[in-house]
Amino acid sequence: AAVRAQAGTRQAPALWQMRWLPLLLMAVAAAEQQVPLVLWSSDRDLWGPAANTHEGHITSDLQLSTYLDPALELGPRNVLLFLQDKLSIEDFTAYGGVFGNKQDSAFSNLENALDLAPSSLVLPAVDWYAASTLSTYLQEKLGASPLHVDLAALRELKLNASLPALLLIRLPYTSGSGLMAPREVLTGNDEVIGQVLSTLKSEDVPYTAALTAVRPSRVARDVAMVAGGLGRQLLQKQPAAAAVHPPVSYNDTAPRILFWAQNFSVAYKDHWEDLTSLTFGVQELNLTGSFWNDSYARLSLTYEQLFGTTVTFRFILANRFYPVSARHWFTMERLEIHSNGSVAYFNASRVTGPSVYSFHCEYVSSLSKNGHLLVARLQPSLWQLTLQDFQIQAFNVTGEQFSYASDCAGFFSPGIWMGLLTSLFMLFIFTYGLHMILSLKTMDRFDDHKGPTISLTQIV
Repeated sequence: AAVRAQAGTRQAPALWQMRWLPLLLMAVAAAEQQVPLVLWSSDRDLWGPAANTHEGHITSDLQLSTYLDPALELGPRNVLLFLQDKLSIEDFTAYGGVFGNKQDSAFSNLENALDLAPSSLVLPAVDWYAASTLSTYLQEKLGASPLHVDLAALRELKLNASLPALLLIRLPYTSGSGLMAPREVLTGNDEVIGQVLSTLKSEDVPYTAALTAVRPSRVARDVAMVAGGLGRQLLQKQPAAAAVHPPVSYNDTAPRILFWAQNFSVAYKDHWEDLTSLTFGVQELNLTGSFWNDSYARLSLTYEQLFGTTVTFRFILANRFYPVSARHWFTMERLEIHSNGSVAYFNASRVTGPSVYSFHCEYVSSLSKNGHLLVARLQPSLWQLTLQDFQIQAFNVTGEQFSYASDCAGFFSPGIWMGLLTSLFMLFIFTYGLHMILSLKTMDRFDDHKGPTISLTQIV
């Protein structure tokens, strides 16, 4: 049914009235890898008050599924997914009128929809990986392929309340040089949301809607300038934000292998090429040759016209059971580089961990200055490889999110060793001093003025 305000209906508070919004400005670092998720529906009682949505809480993929499943099973079968390129909770604080300028809010239609919706739920911080796979999750639960629609196509589309439909509306986000550029884009996106909801209302179509983003926008540093209370210091230089991209995922019937790196660089005859932008976030990435089963996995990445030819990188991993530890461990047995009919092999046996975990290392490289975890079989090698902030998982993958990481860094770092040695030295001093104090003996003979004096015989 159309969205209408009814007496006695629990209404969602406007975004600027939510007490956690200004407080989340104090946790900028914690919110850089999360995106907000706003849900509302034309049906009643789909969500209760969200537990654990306190400041700093991050909604995981498992928690998100517990919120979405009741709405998909009991609610309308028509689902709208407004997917914005970038969005952070700081966008609502900066452009939602929370600083007394409610008339200048860039989210007036969204706020009105939440006010009138019989059911609504706002999750301020959802894990970015979980939100990025939301369209795939909805597609599996509804059993319907997503339809990429715009306003013109939506007016011609006839929805049936009994048949499931997943409508995907992409919304842009651009961060221009000034503060007004994002506001104008967000205002335009809000108008699109209002027009889509008006179209559904005119057709009396029940629906459930969700608004989230592909990645966080990270506008908090600009918000500090607007708010005044969290202002920057004079001549303070803003650090450059690190690039964020989704992991490479190999799927057959489900995600099987995940691979991620902050930087992926390779060299042939000392000529370096950065493959990061050609690997992560690319829809047409060539994974031909990849394979997976319970005991063996192969991730194959093929690049055309790399160093003037076709080059394929193969990560070979094996999963074995070890009776000593009574558990399965995986090992990346080798890394192969195929080009021009030749193969370069790199031993990577130090990339290992329990199979229920992923593996993470700051550097997985063939260079000695970066740890030398990749060792070429033939020395010297024409190929060099460096993976910064490397993470991989090929077994026990759940969704498109890494499990807990087994890190390559040893437990006893130089700092820990220095702390232990200093503590032992201080403990030795304390023990020696305590021993000296306990060794002191009191006098057992004293001079009594009422009795004879103590005479000491001089011994010559």
